[in-house]
Amino acid sequence: MDVEGNAISIISNGFKDNDYISLTDIARYKNSDSTADVIKNWMRSRNTIEFLGLWEKLYNPDFKLVEFDQFRNESGANAFVLSPQKWIKSTSAIGITSKSGRYGGTFAHKDIAFEFASWVSSEFKLYIIKEYQRLKEDENSRLSIEWNVNRTLSKINYKIHTDAIKENLIPHALPKSRIGFTYASEADLLNVALFDMTAKEWRQTNPDKKGNIRDYATLEQLIVMANLESYNAQLIGAGIEQSARLVELNKMAQIQMKSLLKNNSAKRLESTKSLLEGED
Repeated sequence: MDVEGNAISIISNGFKDNDYISLTDIARYKNSDSTADVIKNWMRSRNTIEFLGLWEKLYNPDFKLVEFDQFRNESGANAFVLSPQKWIKSTSAIGITSKSGRYGGTFAHKDIAFEFASWVSSEFKLYIIKEYQRLKEDENSRLSIEWNVNRTLSKINYKIHTDAIKENLIPHALPKSRIGFTYASEADLLNVALFDMTAKEWRQTNPDKKGNIRDYATLEQLIVMANLESYNAQLIGAGIEQSARLVELNKMAQIQMKSLLKNNSAKRLESTKSLLEGED
């Protein structure tokens, strides 16, 4: 983020509301020469310790309460000093992370980072929040475009899929009601192969949601669904029975989903490692 001419790094782990913001960069706004001391001074406060402890209690099942109570009792005293590294090591905290290296520094979950920014400067905190919200809106916009592109691709492949059904599975003499049943059956074949449930089962499980099961699919699922539709059209043309096709389609769905998720996870991990650890 560029906040009033100050560069502030963000680590995104790819999950909603799980961004970590650099406390080191925020501290630079207050004292560019002694950012570590600024963070330590903030962590000396009893209010800070209580806030950090509450956050960890809410989100960290491994948080060490005994060690936290000790820090809370000692906080505020003239001799009390607490660094991020000591806090993390002693309490197994996850809300703050501290790394060395070219891209290192102290990072904290956005909830904690905003609290620190408020301590540094209320005005600066507002600028940070405003810029952060702008970035998230841009990110959501890009994800929405990407999702819609994949949804459109899925619909195009569905047309190929239904054409294959019409040409190979539906006798011309069948009434429209029976044709509709065949289409629904083949659509659910793909739903079961990928989502492990039919459209009806999804509606029964999600009575309050509008649309259909594919409207709530992830980007990875939409990509795999598009591939399944193309593959199923080929299997139909080859005269493969529906039960045998379901087995093959499910195998394909499992392989492709694992590959896509593994690839995305590896990219997020590499991005995080580069930012936190830097290069030698």
